[in-house]
Amino acid sequence: MRSYLASLGVAGVVSACLVSGSAFANSMGISGRSGKQGSSLTCAECHTGGSAPTVTIEGPTTLAPGATGNYTLVVRGGPAAGAGYNVAVSDNGGTLNPGTGSYKLSGEVTHKNIQAFSGGEARFDFTLVAPSTPGTVTLYGAGNSVNENGTDQGDASAATTLNVNVATGGGDGGGGDDGGGCAAAGGIPLLGAALVLLGTRLRRRR
Repeated sequence: MRSYLASLGVAGVVSACLVSGSAFANSMGISGRSGKQGSSLTCAECHTGGSAPTVTIEGPTTLAPGATGNYTLVVRGGPAAGAGYNVAVSDNGGTLNPGTGSYKLSGEVTHKNIQAFSGGEARFDFTLVAPSTPGTVTLYGAGNSVNENGTDQGDASAATTLNVNVATGGGDGGGGDDGGGCAAAGGIPLLGAALVLLGTRLRRRR
């Protein structure tokens, strides 16, 4: 009987460690939960029961090839005691880099620690380095609004995407053609004045 009870105790300790380890890992961020791998693979796979927040990605929707864009995933609403996030980029190019309070995990970016809300929102900054070839890349983002009760119950998340068009810059910087036109137009009266002056000198010599 004692052996049986001891076995139960060991199993309980192991289970508690596994649960605590899982919670600890998620509080320090996670990858593969941005929605890129499927609509069901987001923070909502584990965190449930709370009112859903709104999640958006702010930043430029057009970048030149190889350019770096600054982006922010914003979590608003939900339990709102704290928030975490995960962002991934589509496989056709682009490199993500973490901002302050975030780190890179398996090519994606996520939070180092649960971030407190400020002014009704939690903001996570990161950058995207565009691929060298034109096209459209997609940012996949999931944000989790948590109640900080130490479990995954009573939390809620939402996911979003942002398409970024990678294209070479067009135009001449504005006004390039106009400048050329003005220079050409200005050359006509100058040429006429020079011809008049030359004609006057030739008449004097005669």
